Amino acid sequence: MDGLPLPTAAPELANPAEDALEMLLAAGSCDAFAVERARAVARESGASGLQALIQLGLVSERVLAESLATALGLRIAAPEDYPDMPVLPELLLPRFLRAAKAVPLGIEVPPGAGHLLLAMADPLDRFTPAAVSLATGLETRIAVAVPIELEAALDRLYPEPETEAHQTPGENSEAAEDDAERLKDLASEAPVIRLVNQIIAKAVETMASDIHIEPFEDRLRIRYRYDGDLQEAETQPARLAPAIISRLKILAKLDIAERRLPQDGRIRIAVRGQDVVFRIATAPSLHGEIIVLRVLDRNAVAFDFTSQGHDAQVIERLKVALAAPNGILLVTGPTGSGKTTTLYTALRSLNSAETKIITVEDPIEYQLPGVNQIQVRPQIGLGFASLLRSIVRLDPNVIMVGEIRDLETAEIAARAALTGHLVLSTLHTNSAAAAITRLRDMGLEDYLMAAVLRGVLAQRLVRRLCDACKQPAPVPAELTQRYGLTGDTMCRAVGCPACRQTGYRGRQAIAEFLTPNAEIERLLFARADHVAIERAAAAAGMKTMLQTGMEAVARGETTIEEILRAVRAEDA
Repeated sequence: MDGLPLPTAAPELANPAEDALEMLLAAGSCDAFAVERARAVARESGASGLQALIQLGLVSERVLAESLATALGLRIAAPEDYPDMPVLPELLLPRFLRAAKAVPLGIEVPPGAGHLLLAMADPLDRFTPAAVSLATGLETRIAVAVPIELEAALDRLYPEPETEAHQTPGENSEAAEDDAERLKDLASEAPVIRLVNQIIAKAVETMASDIHIEPFEDRLRIRYRYDGDLQEAETQPARLAPAIISRLKILAKLDIAERRLPQDGRIRIAVRGQDVVFRIATAPSLHGEIIVLRVLDRNAVAFDFTSQGHDAQVIERLKVALAAPNGILLVTGPTGSGKTTTLYTALRSLNSAETKIITVEDPIEYQLPGVNQIQVRPQIGLGFASLLRSIVRLDPNVIMVGEIRDLETAEIAARAALTGHLVLSTLHTNSAAAAITRLRDMGLEDYLMAAVLRGVLAQRLVRRLCDACKQPAPVPAELTQRYGLTGDTMCRAVGCPACRQTGYRGRQAIAEFLTPNAEIERLLFARADHVAIERAAAAAGMKTMLQTGMEAVARGETTIEEILRAVRAEDA
């Protein structure tokens, strides 16, 4: 605790909870409607307005903790403030601390007296500090805790003995794992349920896109993916792996007895007062099952082309293609480049009472109100091609096919476009021009391609610089000359608590949009390669991904390193 500033005692405010509500409103963290809704729920339930805000999912725990700290004149307990070992364990019992949602951080020793610094999820609680002072003989000072961080510290510092209840001496762990009923019992224990809920809640609270749970011989590794990069969280004992994995499979309604074959499913769970959907996939490994959960949090996804970072030219060309009454619009890029999000954004812009939209997806990531979404099921013969052939007879205006994987799907999509449908789909290619040669390699006839193709959008995702800590830096002359950067300054990544010391927070798209014209059509029939097609598109005014990326660098949104990491070396 050396070096931490001594917090002041909480002031005796007339109504600190109401003051915190007003601060949230003034800071723009929630609107007046949300505050009034929380007050109404509080009046009915007897809870405070602050508790109601969390239960309704109208504000995050961190924002609420920061508002309370400001209202009370206290500091926030940071994750690194929590001690490595329990403080005064002989005086403060784990059961009391868990019930009070409090963790002692350490003892400050200013001249003349000692002060115990106590992190509390509810700093308005006056009983707990008084009880702690009475038990320890020390004056208690309060720091405001973010509940998810405090729960993690409680589980780490004061583990409940029940987690070891089933680990008796000489027990055959392999036999326990093979016993499905035993796994159900393990997964139903309160400590396991709490731990799984904590893992899930942390992912949502910290805006992770994926949770990776990987069993090894000596530990269970848990990692979160932020902005495309994995970061390791606290590891758990290997003995907890069967219980944690079984708990997740139960939530996803998967077969917990089947550990030899991959499985996939979905979990819908309330996290901090709001429903969040997770897509779960399992696969067998040497030391148990690997599980990956994709966080499908609609509140964390911006279904807006501008918010996604798309260039103005790309948006303009995309809107023209979407306004076409028929044809094919393709979105290309590697796995994880945001293709599905772009297609969903396009579908939302087209969705109206006058337009019938049907999608064929594998899997369905987000449910779109007003859109007919169909899940591919190859095990019963429902593939992309067979479903696409069927839904054309359902009289849709717009069809979205999750991916064109083979010639049959490509031909059905092209013929659907010829008969008056607008078809949206994806391909795995590195550039917009390469989509044309990819369709040709599949065997799609040139005349079909020329007749139906309305545009190809190729995109990547790059990390966005953290607004809280990015710093301007001069642009080296060689970079200006090589990449055509405009302006004398760009921004560089620094790192701060808001971005987990990475210098980046969030991601944005960089893209290029190829609109077929007469010259590209001529090259198509001449069976030219993608390099010649790309040159013709650039001559007609298409900005390449490298160009749109460097413009984002010039605007201070990302860095050259991110652009060059995302774009192929030959493009650079």
